[in-house]
Amino acid sequence: MHIRLKTASIIAILAGCSEEALAADKVRFGTDWLAQADHGGFYQALADGTYAKHGLDVEIIPGGPNAANQALLTSGKIDFYLGTPQNVINATVDGSPLVDIAAIYQKAPQILMAHPGVETFQDLTRLADIFMSAGGYESYFAWMLASFQGFSEEQYRPYNGSLTPFLTNTHSAQQGLLTSEPYSVQLQAGWLPKVFLLADQGYKPYAQTITVRPSLIADRPDVIQRFIDATIEGWNTYLYGDNHSANELIKIENPDMTDELLAYALNVMRQYGLVDNDETEKTGIGCITEERYRSFFDTLVAAETISANFDYRRVFDAQFVCKGVGVAFRR
Repeated sequence: MHIRLKTASIIAILAGCSEEALAADKVRFGTDWLAQADHGGFYQALADGTYAKHGLDVEIIPGGPNAANQALLTSGKIDFYLGTPQNVINATVDGSPLVDIAAIYQKAPQILMAHPGVETFQDLTRLADIFMSAGGYESYFAWMLASFQGFSEEQYRPYNGSLTPFLTNTHSAQQGLLTSEPYSVQLQAGWLPKVFLLADQGYKPYAQTITVRPSLIADRPDVIQRFIDATIEGWNTYLYGDNHSANELIKIENPDMTDELLAYALNVMRQYGLVDNDETEKTGIGCITEERYRSFFDTLVAAETISANFDYRRVFDAQFVCKGVGVAFRR
């Protein structure tokens, strides 16, 4: 079941604006995973009618283990996708160009977590095993090997989606997201892992980027602008206002989601400045800059995961953000 804004009855119940929704531009937006707090601002804009007020009829299509939302974007079956700069670069290199137009996470929530007793990031080099996905191995593990003395290929172990190998191996570390895995460890094992946010160690891509096909920028720039503005307003409300309606929608879409995990995730978003921090204080949530993309591109080149001849400017377009939308909300 998807939460579909095109269903007039849902809009009438949630926002009292069914007439606006029926006349609005239809937009399909695919996320990167099941509904969660990391998508809170999108569900907020849906739940409180912000998308409808901007003349948009938005359908949120959750990702998940069997979803292929990036492929749906590439094929033109959805309009927006929640991805990463790495995804966009890979797709563009492979001949299916995509473009980032906003970044919800100014700091990627990617972490490595270890057992108590591990004190520094460098201490991870002494562990026998580091569990991570193939995507992690090809991206941030390549960066770790290139940037720090002591990490080795022999430490890599495939991550199968279960915490058990990590929990039972005191000489191991595991990948995760700041907004979920540490909470799961505490819930299952009763102790807090040592957490290393890779963004604080020098690995600084944007995350939760809103991605489109280049043709959408050419053909429907007004729709893009309204979607971005409404999304930014939704995120401001989710972070600093009454987010009850958004969380209720998230729990409907993903019944495994709990109030406790939603609260935990929101707290770390604020604490670590994942969405809103000094960089967005004046420009607004979602801002992207050429400087940041150039820096990440240089990181990939140094890790030898991309050719220095690649034109990184092809994968982003900053014309729709950094305009101060929503800044007044939190003052």
